[in-house]
Amino acid sequence: MELSAVLGFAALALTLIAVPGPDWAYVLAAGARDHVVTPVVGGIMIGYALITAVVVAGIGPLMAAVPMALVALTVAGAGYLTYLGARTLRSSGRVEAGSTAAWASSPLRYLARGIGVSALNPKGLLIFLSILPQFTRTASGWPLPLQLATLGGVFIAICALFYLPLGHAASRVLGARPGIVNAVTKVAGASMILVGVGLLTERVFQLLGHI
Repeated sequence: MELSAVLGFAALALTLIAVPGPDWAYVLAAGARDHVVTPVVGGIMIGYALITAVVVAGIGPLMAAVPMALVALTVAGAGYLTYLGARTLRSSGRVEAGSTAAWASSPLRYLARGIGVSALNPKGLLIFLSILPQFTRTASGWPLPLQLATLGGVFIAICALFYLPLGHAASRVLGARPGIVNAVTKVAGASMILVGVGLLTERVFQLLGHI
């Protein structure tokens, strides 16, 4: 696979990842409020790995060709982001007690939420479907699935290199300031709700346009 194609995709991926979105909101909220970073970022990486696997397996184009599949994905993703945003807002400035706090602070819980944030993001799937193929080369000696897997791996690696420092910075810089933590948590929760509602509204208008 041509190095120029990989580097070109890496530059574009960094630009896309640097734009604030649900991933940002979740990393900042978990880092600043709960001082949890690695499980959060690990979950986001696994979520994008699942999307990569879908694209490599050739299932992505099939889903794109079935309108109801994308509708179902959008509703699920929007619902999950809205739910997670509401939980984040409710937890701002409040520490849960007892066994609930122990479960909420479980690394597996943060990992699972990270997977949901990225894997259930319809925009992520559409980005992988529309952008990854543009950087593949039919004349390359590498099979197309291997090229897609490589580009997906580059995207996931850049996610780790970007979100790990972001989360640790939120934990160390913001974590010691309760007032700022509360504000960041509220903004992160509200952002996830807005993205979720926005995704759902966008899909509703698209459906109405086809009626």
